[in-house]
Amino acid sequence: MTTAIREPCVEAFIHSIASGASPCAKTAQRWVLAATTLGSSMAFIDSTVVNVALPALQGELSADVADVQWVIEAYSLLLSAMLLVGGSLGDRYGRRRVFVIGVAVFAAASAWCGFAPGIRQLIVARAVQGFGAALLVPGSLAIISSSFREEDRGRAIGTWSGFSAITAAIGPVIGGWAVEHFSWRAVFFINIPIAVVVIVICYWRVPESSGNGKGGLDWSGATLITIGLGALVYGLVESSRLGFGHPAVAISLITGFFLLPLFILLETRVRNPMVPLDLFRSRTFTGANLLTLLLYAALSGTLFFLPLNLIQVQHFSPTAAGAALLPLILIIFVLSRWSGGLVGKYGARLPLIIGPIIAAVGLALFIPPKIGGSYWETFFPAAIVLGIGMAISVAPLTTAVMNSVAQTRVGIASGINNAVSRVGGLLAIAVLGIVMLQTFNHALDQQLPDLPSPVRQSLDHQRSKLAGADLPREVSSGQRIHLHQAIDYSFVAGFRAVMFVGALLAAGSAVVAFWLIDSKRKTKG
Repeated sequence: MTTAIREPCVEAFIHSIASGASPCAKTAQRWVLAATTLGSSMAFIDSTVVNVALPALQGELSADVADVQWVIEAYSLLLSAMLLVGGSLGDRYGRRRVFVIGVAVFAAASAWCGFAPGIRQLIVARAVQGFGAALLVPGSLAIISSSFREEDRGRAIGTWSGFSAITAAIGPVIGGWAVEHFSWRAVFFINIPIAVVVIVICYWRVPESSGNGKGGLDWSGATLITIGLGALVYGLVESSRLGFGHPAVAISLITGFFLLPLFILLETRVRNPMVPLDLFRSRTFTGANLLTLLLYAALSGTLFFLPLNLIQVQHFSPTAAGAALLPLILIIFVLSRWSGGLVGKYGARLPLIIGPIIAAVGLALFIPPKIGGSYWETFFPAAIVLGIGMAISVAPLTTAVMNSVAQTRVGIASGINNAVSRVGGLLAIAVLGIVMLQTFNHALDQQLPDLPSPVRQSLDHQRSKLAGADLPREVSSGQRIHLHQAIDYSFVAGFRAVMFVGALLAAGSAVVAFWLIDSKRKTKG
């Protein structure tokens, strides 16, 4: 659901011609495009449909909200931390080879997810999936970059982008239908036949290419950022279950806050840094990435809770919940070319102020809906406004990043910006999980002040499941209805708090644009 919103700077990466690029024959190009779009679609489909499956797997595996967060966070952590290294591996050891390895790892991990007997194995399998995605996502883009001549690349990008938009649109609907008619496990098995087709095409028709890179890979940086982000996210997520005073939580947070600055220090000293920090000397590049961090944190953190609300509280079917954001996705797709034209007229700064403000309004519109009511009167207006805000923001954001660095560094700059968007979502889901649980608990205590002690003790053990809580068996039918209503109301209170914070983050990204983005129509290259 969260990555139904197109990640920034994807097309910019494809436009940057990789070193050692040797465009392949036109007869092979259609197969290259088929393999790369299908391979990328696995990551797109998986990212969007898993959110729709969360309520079902939470119920079957008796998972609490922290476990559900980890199902998303384990994937995002490995993908975010290894994304830039994954691209470098392809340049060094062969783009097709690394892409195929990524597809195979992703497919194997998908099967593991589908067969996982418990939540712990599912979380580990999702982490392996994230590693596979870190190899296949940049690999697919690099193969397109190296396989098409500059005059043909625009058409290839248009085909890839269009297919990605279709995938993002129908993925949650297909996933919801699969959950509704089969099982949440079915959403993971969708990837396996796609992976088989991609691997066959790659070895049959896709030529190998590489950048002949001889520089060392920044494994120390990748290790530090993975452990640092992992420790920070672990401390934030598990604080809702263990409390901030628990030694494991405290040690994890301290470790994360220590390793992340150490990563920055390391990147100034290694010969081939994963993140060249000199890029951030550009005020616009720094601003664009800070804007990306805040805006995509707002989106990912808030929309993580939307399917839980729709399915568990509003009682939408999984299919209907999967279709809830279709208006948003279609608006971004339809208006993306128009929003790109805004940069030529007004520069990147003005759209990057107005777009996030409109997105903030869209997120705020998710706050008023209560329990029940028509989708068209409750969540549809919010999806429309949010879609308009994001449509105005994405293309100018890509342009700001591309124009803020030298043309020879557009590839690494766009890769950093894409990774920043994923890190924003990774951290936001962890932080907003705390906001949700604290608000939920406070509201539930107010709703149920006079519960009998045995019922309260039983319910207290279920609080961490939020709206997926199992009610005590010993309560009467009338009391059960009252408890259900109290839990649903408390979840809505938490959902409103999350959306309010998301709206503030989006508005904050507009402030960043006003403060840091160059007001000229074309920033310094």
